[in-house]
Amino acid sequence: MAKIAFILLTHKDPDGIIAQAQRLTATGDYVSIHFDARAKLADFEKLRTALADNPSVTFAARRLKCGWGEWSLVAATLEAVKAAVAAFPEATHFYMLSGDCMQIKTAEFAHAFLDATDVDYIESFDFFASDWIKTGIKEERLIYRHWFNERTQSWLFYRSFELQKALGLTRAVPEDIQMMIGSQWWCLRRHTIEAVLAFCTERPDVMRFFRTTWIPDETFFQTIVRHVVPEREIRTRTLTFLMFTDYGMPVTFYNDHYDLLLAQDFLFARKISADAAELKQRLGELWTQTGVSFPISNEGRSLYKFLTGRGRIGRRFAPRFWETEASLGRERTLMMVVCKKWHVAKRLVEQIRLRTGIPAVDYLFHEEGGLPHLGGIERTVEKRNRHRRALVRMLFDYFRTDKLIICVDPADFDMMQDFASDKATVRILEVECDFTDDYLIGHARRIGLAGDSTPQDVIDRLLPTVRFDLKFESDRMRDARFPMFVRMRESVRAEENATPLARFLNIEPEVAQDIAATHYLFVD
Repeated sequence: MAKIAFILLTHKDPDGIIAQAQRLTATGDYVSIHFDARAKLADFEKLRTALADNPSVTFAARRLKCGWGEWSLVAATLEAVKAAVAAFPEATHFYMLSGDCMQIKTAEFAHAFLDATDVDYIESFDFFASDWIKTGIKEERLIYRHWFNERTQSWLFYRSFELQKALGLTRAVPEDIQMMIGSQWWCLRRHTIEAVLAFCTERPDVMRFFRTTWIPDETFFQTIVRHVVPEREIRTRTLTFLMFTDYGMPVTFYNDHYDLLLAQDFLFARKISADAAELKQRLGELWTQTGVSFPISNEGRSLYKFLTGRGRIGRRFAPRFWETEASLGRERTLMMVVCKKWHVAKRLVEQIRLRTGIPAVDYLFHEEGGLPHLGGIERTVEKRNRHRRALVRMLFDYFRTDKLIICVDPADFDMMQDFASDKATVRILEVECDFTDDYLIGHARRIGLAGDSTPQDVIDRLLPTVRFDLKFESDRMRDARFPMFVRMRESVRAEENATPLARFLNIEPEVAQDIAATHYLFVD
């Protein structure tokens, strides 16, 4: 059975570290601690004293002063790893943690998970080809030497950096090393760790290189592991659940995140708020339990993105240049059928095609296919959206018509605004549907906010937000005061829907009545 040696890098909260070490070792695992040399000596002595009688706890032989982005973080990790390798010969896996991490599964589950597949778990993406680095310097992390800390020695850091750039003092990455990057929270097998330590001894040139790279904790292990272990034995993922805000800061978890965390496909989570006493207690008690079942829904990241995005309705600062100069045509009429239930809009549009002969295209900006050949602009949804006015103009030409109907999702408000600002006549018909809880649950699953195993209480908390989001999309359209905006509603009789439909299509009321009376129009 797997026996884990946890590599714990910490710099504060000695009471929390003591409790964490005691919990993790209570199930037969081990802990190796590096406590930052910048921290109070009294806190370190408190740690040593409290854990002195625990044979499953060891400490790094040297305490280093650590700084964010510095080699010191890797050096401290290596010190703790060496101590663990020497002290715990029965350890089969080495799991990197910080003092802000806590378990979100039981030890029983974690051991079974690691026993199931003989692999290493470490994010390891190509440094140059991947987009893992979202902002800031990239290649410059490696080709220039970084001796100073960007946060505490900002002037020296940037002065040194700019001076090297001005003088052309670049260096090459070691030729036989493929530079990789990823999260610093890994779980590696014993023979992998031993191979990494051997590599450190055998390749002083590589060690010298990494000592002056910037943020080496995101590249050192990620690169060396790839060098000493076959690719087939590496899973390019972390077993620690973590998310980042739009500003690059780690998302912090609080007391009400317990169920969400347990549903994620990870063993630990980072980072837990220091004030989340209830969450820490519940997660702490969880580790030693047995027979616990964990339905994995893994919707955490998509749910976070959805909820935080409600307050940020993004809009472009200006129209793109081809949209500024390109019009659909002053004599043309574009009619948009806007409906959240795509099958309802498609049925309505099909009836309109049959009874009026007006050309109509379904959700062309949302679904692949469904369009004639237009020289390649129609091939992907991304390309269609990038050149949407040009695409619609070409459809007018293709159908040889001055009237065209398209289907649009209510979320695409900027598209409606864009077309409504054109010189062409633009009409919008909202088809307002009723949404049952079952439909909303299905909608949440389709867009990745929930899975088949998402706990019911999580769904119960999510449903009001999803329902409000759909209402917000509808209200936003009504408040926009488009030149022509009418509504059909599922909740009223066909006779009432015929009036706005006739106005939208500019057709006889009798024809509109026939279309609105389609008996299966709103059937789910």
